[in-house]
Amino acid sequence: MSWWQSMVCYEVHPRAFADSDGDGVGDLPGLTARLEHLGDLGADAVWVTPFYPSPLADGGYDIADYTGVAPDLGTAADVDRLTARAHRLGLKLIIDLVPNHTSDQHPWFQAALAAGPGSAERERYLFRPGRGRDGELPPNDWRSAFGGPAWTRVDADGEWYCHLHAPEQPDLNWRDPRVREAFDGVLRHWLDRGVDGFRVDVAHALFKAEGLPDAGPDQHADPLRNHLMPYYDQEELHPLYREWRALLDTHPAPPGAVEPKDRVMVAESAVFDPGRLSRYIRPDEMHQAFNFAFLEAPWRAGELRRVIEESFAVPGSPVTWLLSSHDAVRPPTRLGSLARARAAALLMLALPGSAYLYQGEELGLPQAEVAVERIRDPLWERSGHTERGRDGARVPLPWSGGEPPYGFSTAPAEAAWLPQPADWAGLSVAAQLHDPDSTLALYREALRLRRAHPAPDPAAPPTWLSAPGDAHLAFHRGELTCVVNLGPEPLRLAGLGLTGHLVLSSGPLDGDALPADTALWLVRA
Repeated sequence: MSWWQSMVCYEVHPRAFADSDGDGVGDLPGLTARLEHLGDLGADAVWVTPFYPSPLADGGYDIADYTGVAPDLGTAADVDRLTARAHRLGLKLIIDLVPNHTSDQHPWFQAALAAGPGSAERERYLFRPGRGRDGELPPNDWRSAFGGPAWTRVDADGEWYCHLHAPEQPDLNWRDPRVREAFDGVLRHWLDRGVDGFRVDVAHALFKAEGLPDAGPDQHADPLRNHLMPYYDQEELHPLYREWRALLDTHPAPPGAVEPKDRVMVAESAVFDPGRLSRYIRPDEMHQAFNFAFLEAPWRAGELRRVIEESFAVPGSPVTWLLSSHDAVRPPTRLGSLARARAAALLMLALPGSAYLYQGEELGLPQAEVAVERIRDPLWERSGHTERGRDGARVPLPWSGGEPPYGFSTAPAEAAWLPQPADWAGLSVAAQLHDPDSTLALYREALRLRRAHPAPDPAAPPTWLSAPGDAHLAFHRGELTCVVNLGPEPLRLAGLGLTGHLVLSSGPLDGDALPADTALWLVRA
């Protein structure tokens, strides 16, 4: 069994994790200095979101140099120190690969603008003439995932370029062999620096349908239809990912890194049809794909059970679980309470497969309310000020102290990357560290028990003890039994036929009853 099949991977958004130099921005040295927190938590790997040079039109996912390091985050030597420190602590290092688009400040795009229509430089991107008598209309009806048209016109010559996200993120043309060759070099560069894997951003979006046909109404309104869009889930993706997999499996590993066959490639693929999603994780393609259906499932037993069962529908496929990310509303806010978030954590960590945690999840952080004047997310402007965006999940971590910046930085609170709430003192790492009832203590103990009682087969579904119509979920996973009460009334345990001794619960029990929005773990002898 490979390490990644049952790993716990901790996601770090570096500008919001820890600041080492007092400028108010988290950085790579800050992350390196705080890596013990991940080791003590019980994580197996750390995934670091983009640290490349970027104008920050989209939180670093608009990249101007794929092999560089943003000056405010550190240097190439800092990446090496981070990699070495992670490996000494037994942590694997996974980094972001963002192949769908570049920054509009990338040298390729600047050259394309300068070269003009019909040039080889523009072939690296999706430039097209507009529709209408004077080309005043976009080439088709595609909409950006961030709101508004997916096309921006170049005033100098009237051509339009495609961007499925912000205008500052022009989409690459993956049918241009130079693009393919360049990213082959990017992968080799970071493998030579010792990284153990890649998370591939919007892995379902690189190729667009030939002829760029219209997509029709209600784009991005129903994620279940994503695979039907002409800009998503095209067949040409899979030969590309087979090439990348072959590269990961054979490119020599430097000292300290995992062996080539043990590397991991994770698809951020927002394809919700199980059969379509399963193609990304065939044996010679990606190793894993994020389980967005689980992330977005409502707090209802029937819906969660359906998602769990569908997640195991493809025999032998590795399964992933996540409750939060830098793009999602934090669990206590999304699910409606901290009690539910704690119960959901025990549910997720009991399931066979891999689990992804997002920084601050282990502290029970709620979604922060970011003042309008401090919002950085392009969703705010692109939506016409109707969607506040994802900044509330990207507020810097509270490490210690009674007021902002809570040990995140030595800079004044107002200089922090994003403003921290004034009432987070009790949620800091220091405040929770020695509290046995804290969310941090819950996560630490859950990860310890998960490691002590591993799933016999991380790709095999759990054995259900509850019926499909029950308001609770109960299942065995090897020696471990998990029960989650999602109903409004206490759940009497005596009649469930459970065996084993109680080792963990997300909240206090009520005698022999499991209160609403509470989960427990039993271990059978």
